Amino acid sequence: MALESTARKRVEEPVAPYRIAPHNIEAEQSLLGAILVNNEALYRVSDFLEPEHFFEPVHQQIFEIGRSLIRTGKLASPVTLKTFLPAEVDIAGMTVAQYLARLAAEATTIINAADYGRTVYDLATRRKLIEIGEDMVNGAFDAPVDFAPRDQIEEAERRLYDLAEIGRYGGGFQKFEAALTTAVDMAAKAYQRDGKLSGLASGLRDLDGKMGGLQSSDLIILAGRPGMGKTALATNIAYNVARAWRGEVQADGHITTVNGGIVAFFSLEMSAEQLATRIIAEQSGIPSSTIRRGGINERDFEKIKDVAVELQHLPLFIDETGGLTVAQLAARARRLKRQKGMDLLVIDYIQLLQGSSRRSQENRVQEVTEITTNLKALAKELNVPIVALSQLSRQVENRDDKRPQLSDLRESGSIEQDADVVMFVFREEYYLSNKEPRPGSEEHLKWQTDMAAVHGKAEIIIGKQRHGPTGTVNVHFDAAVTRFDNLADSELIPERPSDY
Repeated sequence: MALESTARKRVEEPVAPYRIAPHNIEAEQSLLGAILVNNEALYRVSDFLEPEHFFEPVHQQIFEIGRSLIRTGKLASPVTLKTFLPAEVDIAGMTVAQYLARLAAEATTIINAADYGRTVYDLATRRKLIEIGEDMVNGAFDAPVDFAPRDQIEEAERRLYDLAEIGRYGGGFQKFEAALTTAVDMAAKAYQRDGKLSGLASGLRDLDGKMGGLQSSDLIILAGRPGMGKTALATNIAYNVARAWRGEVQADGHITTVNGGIVAFFSLEMSAEQLATRIIAEQSGIPSSTIRRGGINERDFEKIKDVAVELQHLPLFIDETGGLTVAQLAARARRLKRQKGMDLLVIDYIQLLQGSSRRSQENRVQEVTEITTNLKALAKELNVPIVALSQLSRQVENRDDKRPQLSDLRESGSIEQDADVVMFVFREEYYLSNKEPRPGSEEHLKWQTDMAAVHGKAEIIIGKQRHGPTGTVNVHFDAAVTRFDNLADSELIPERPSDY
């Protein structure tokens, strides 16, 4: 009975009236008229307005043709435009020539052209928002079995981001005074921050000395051959930044970072549990292999427990989803930035990311170019440093000196071009340990001497840096717990020559 009354009530409800999408024909006419009277009016709107932003199709044509004429150095007027439009078209009872003449005749000034353009753009944005909303509703109703709700959310986020980015009219030139103020603010913050760095401290003293910390909006490529420890270095940096985090509550209630940072770590290769085990091993000094096979005693377990308690409130967020596209990664990064805040983004590693399906069908170099270009754009948008790990090609193994260089980067052209900083991790000990001669031989004695000289040492080679020097930083590496650290001062002092 209740169901019948509910159904009857729904039938009796009045049908919602059909609503026309938001638009303003008068603003479109005023803008086009201003352009036809004075072609300079176009340059007040050309950096953000496109033909598709006009609601009326004939206005789209007029704007597109007029823009093309002006850009080629020709005059756009009712006389020149009418030859490019079909003469038989009826516009509110007028011919094309009559309508163009009326637009120009009713235009009064070009002073308000930018305001008319913003009105047209804003209404187009609202129409696009309605379209995205309708697609979301229809997609949720009619979604195929293999289209997960999470995928739909990420697709909606991507479309909303594209809508926010394309054609924004808030950009353009700024006075040098504004840029100068930003630079001075950065210097003031660097003075207040630990280590007096302008960027985030990586926790490695000599590396920070060369780079000034990890700089906001930088794309930092960290590359190395397997076994060099690039994931370990990225994990160390992420931990050091998160551990140093300190925030202050502002008057409006939101928290701003004063020192260190909130870290997002996209682990496309390792699981979150593996990453957590690594960090526990690094901080407890107990090798992760020992932890995994249960070879720990009660004292070790107490140490692990104490470290876990210390780590549980760390502002470090891990996403272990494999096979992400660069668009999905960007959507998730934006969401974290909005909800929790974010000061550093780490990606392990670039070659496990996917580009758009169109790019992947072309070739891998094109796809990697799209990925690195989007990562650089994301670093600028979120205003955070992005540390992205990358593989090196096998050609390194064919050289006597296996220290990597820029040309060793896989799909190196785009990676090298888009990156602000390129760093390589190199451990001579790794290669030397695989060349052990026969024990007892003279070569073996020399090998032991060479091994002792490089044991526990690693090199971070800065192959490219836009705003600083290149060169090599020597650091300590504990292979058992995969931890990079500063070299002790005694290790930096060269040995004295022996007396004869």
